[in-house]
Amino acid sequence: MNIEVSREKVLEAIALTNAAREKATPIVGINSSEGLRLQDMLKMCDDYRRDALHFLDTGDYVRAFGAIYYAHAWIDAGVRIGWLDGHGDDHLFTLP
Repeated sequence: MNIEVSREKVLEAIALTNAAREKATPIVGINSSEGLRLQDMLKMCDDYRRDALHFLDTGDYVRAFGAIYYAHAWIDAGVRIGWLDGHGDDHLFTLP
């Protein structure tokens, strides 16, 4: 099966990840060791989102698609392990 990644599919994935990044809120305190690790996870998410936008701008839709889903995975992992609250949204997150 040969599947192509379109600009529209990448934009949909970016919108989904942006919605997840906005909705998820920290559960642990920022000064705790878990809070510091959570901040690192969110930084990874933001870095991969920037990478996705770069790849999108250069027309590399496959790498853009991969990067945005890596970004989403960082947020989803935070929700799954209980450091972020997904507010019951099982469309944006894999809830525990």
